[in-house]
Amino acid sequence: MYFLSDIITYMNLIAIIISALTLLLGVGVGYYLRLIISLGKKGSMELEIKQIMLGAKEEAQRVLDEAKKKAEERIDQSQTELKKKEDELKQTEHRLIKKEELIDARQVENDREVENIKIKIEEVKKIKERLEGVESEKEKELEKVAQLSKEEARENLLKTIETRYEEDLLVRMQKMETANTEKLDRRAKDILAASINRLASSTASEMMTTSVEIPNDDIKGKIIGKEGRNIRAFEKSSGVELIIDETPGAIVISSFDPVRRQVARLALENLILDGRIQPAKIEEVVAKAAEDINKIIKDKGDQAVYECGIFNLDPRIVAIVGRLYFRTSYGQNVLQHSIEMAHIAGMLAEELGADIQVAKAGALVHDIGKALDHEVQGTHIDIGIRILQKFGADPRIITAMKSHHDDCPHESIEAVIVQTADMISGGRPGARRDSVENYIKRLQDLEAITKTFEGVEKSYALAAGREIRIFVTPEKVNDIEAKDMARAIALKIEQELKYPGEIKVTMIRENRIVEYAR
Repeated sequence: MYFLSDIITYMNLIAIIISALTLLLGVGVGYYLRLIISLGKKGSMELEIKQIMLGAKEEAQRVLDEAKKKAEERIDQSQTELKKKEDELKQTEHRLIKKEELIDARQVENDREVENIKIKIEEVKKIKERLEGVESEKEKELEKVAQLSKEEARENLLKTIETRYEEDLLVRMQKMETANTEKLDRRAKDILAASINRLASSTASEMMTTSVEIPNDDIKGKIIGKEGRNIRAFEKSSGVELIIDETPGAIVISSFDPVRRQVARLALENLILDGRIQPAKIEEVVAKAAEDINKIIKDKGDQAVYECGIFNLDPRIVAIVGRLYFRTSYGQNVLQHSIEMAHIAGMLAEELGADIQVAKAGALVHDIGKALDHEVQGTHIDIGIRILQKFGADPRIITAMKSHHDDCPHESIEAVIVQTADMISGGRPGARRDSVENYIKRLQDLEAITKTFEGVEKSYALAAGREIRIFVTPEKVNDIEAKDMARAIALKIEQELKYPGEIKVTMIRENRIVEYAR
């Protein structure tokens, strides 16, 4: 049994040895085969590389040959073109030489002709001198024969003709003068009639709104406020008078200044919509309404110059023209009147051959001084001239506008056209009402008197001119001085103005202290 196990062990050992030897033999055989394969691949790669290099050399030689061939062809082509251009330059040079020779020949001929002309001019001068001498001798001989000089003979002849045909000449001159006058009058009437007929403008005067509709009568109590503080604050801020009576559904705004009335109307409408009616809010809304009115003024000025086709005015002049939208003259809206005049002036200038742009611009700005006549001293013509000069308007426009009331002489045909257009626009039926202008002028004069006193901050004419309300600066005027100033203003009004009834002078001195809680 023991022997059998040894045999089995021995056989296992032999098997293991045989397996190891077989493994070693396989590794050796594999390595050898890999070596043989690697050597074979290396040989084939070297062969491929040699073949590639040989092909590259052949391709390079082929490209080089083609490049040489193209270069030779390009050189031959360039030499051909160069030779062609050389031939052309030689031909051009030959032509230029011929032209220079021709020009030289012509110059020689011209010089020869000039010399001939000079010789002929001298001969003509000599012939003329001889003729003048002959004529002078003839005149002297005639004077000796007639015993009269040339001037005396002319005067005698003219006197004889005048004496013989004096009556005929006078009749002929009278007929020509009458015919020309009638022709000019007829022509002027035709031009004016055509201009008036071409302008289709409404005859209704544009008036500003003076009443504000309210949703219910309870609003009136809010506008008046406790002890009337709201209405006083509104009247002081806007410079108008509110008439709150038993008229249902409306509040009347009273002021001669249409700009103030429009600001007050807009502010009052906004306050009613907002519902918060108190002194601080009133001042804020009035200030906002004033800004909105200024925007409307600018828009109206831009619309006016665009409608009239005038585009060379300074924007500041255009803005002042827009203020005329809120101004009336004898009941006629001044801006509409100016636009109407510009159209008429353009038609007249076109018919008469004058400068159309200057005539239209002069007509549009002829009343520009009325936009500021309640703020600046002087007539509206003087104020307008200063405004246009300040903002660099064309001097021809100033010349055209300053003579429309005959305050200045007419220095151009455009000035006459502007005056004529003013008469046409103001004289048409329904254009103006005299009473409105006189009424507004009286109210303006009433406010102007108060502003001549030092310390006056604001002044407003109210109640159709029966009351003047004056606000003074408390730092400059005390209570005693305010009382004396009120009396002095009343005396000056009595001396300088004419008015029916009496005028109430109300002096207001208010101290306002403002603090902020932070």
